[in-house]
Amino acid sequence: MRKIALFVPAPFDQISGGYIYDRRIVDGLRAIGHEVAVIELEGRFPLPDDQAIAACAAAWDRLPHDTTAVIDGLALPGFAGCIEALAERQAVGLLHHPTCLETGITAEVAGALRGIELAMFPRLHRAIVTSPYTGECLVKDFGVDREKLRVIVPGTEAAPRSTGKGDGVCRVLSIGTLIPRKGHDVLLRALARLFDLDWHLTIAGSADRDPVHAQGLFALAAELDIGQRVTFLGELSGTPLAALWNEADVFALATHFEGYGMVIAEALKRGLPVAVTNGGAAGALVSAECGVVCPVDDVAQLSKALRRLIFDVALRRGMAEAAWHAGQALPDWPAQAADFAVACR
Repeated sequence: MRKIALFVPAPFDQISGGYIYDRRIVDGLRAIGHEVAVIELEGRFPLPDDQAIAACAAAWDRLPHDTTAVIDGLALPGFAGCIEALAERQAVGLLHHPTCLETGITAEVAGALRGIELAMFPRLHRAIVTSPYTGECLVKDFGVDREKLRVIVPGTEAAPRSTGKGDGVCRVLSIGTLIPRKGHDVLLRALARLFDLDWHLTIAGSADRDPVHAQGLFALAAELDIGQRVTFLGELSGTPLAALWNEADVFALATHFEGYGMVIAEALKRGLPVAVTNGGAAGALVSAECGVVCPVDDVAQLSKALRRLIFDVALRRGMAEAAWHAGQALPDWPAQAADFAVACR
């Protein structure tokens, strides 16, 4: 049994791919007998303010010496002042993707974060990443020793196969926080070109993180004259989200960057054909048999891809079958938690 402390920005119950990964790994580690403490850090992240820096320093000072420190990449910049101590204690970084690659931040913030991460990443005892793409990025762009890398992709849960609503309308589902990186504006523009087809788009994602951008998306749907064909439902989980998955015919995400793409994996697990962009690792799971991968920000290509999926029911069914088989081959969470424990040694 190991004692592990996971440091994350508060609150730990946020709904995002990164936090879902963290929670599932924590649950999995505890299930196999490891003692895991979750240290929630107050303040602003990833570019830390004074409160965040103080919270990180205080939490580090309280860390028992027999405990392995695992620091989520969102929190890591807050520990810049503890870099020597991190190296001495053989801290482990859990890096979903470098925070400096986040879209929707200023060049000044991105530059500051990149400087911090360039200094910190190579000093970590181990860097656990959630995709091979992110691992290669750390080696090539951040000077991380390949021997320090461990790739542990997200797991998946058993899920029922999506059946669709069967009412003649192709229901397109997109899941992601309403922030610039998710590219919902590109998806709206791509679908707006398909005025001659029967489709409805549902976007499930919180508007709270960037309210200005979210309002811009609501206005864009109205401006494109597709407001009646688009539903913004906010952040969902549990039964309401499961119902959305079941009614969907296609999953779409026009993301600018994903460190892995957990929601894409879930779409495959449920047997949904997918239309995504190749931002980061987003397209890595998608073969030509189970979906389409388009260039980032390419409205025309995404629109053409969605036209084929929406119009050609036989094509969509064939891709759904391939997606289902691809999804069943994805790893589960208990196996990934066991690998995570080994990486923390």
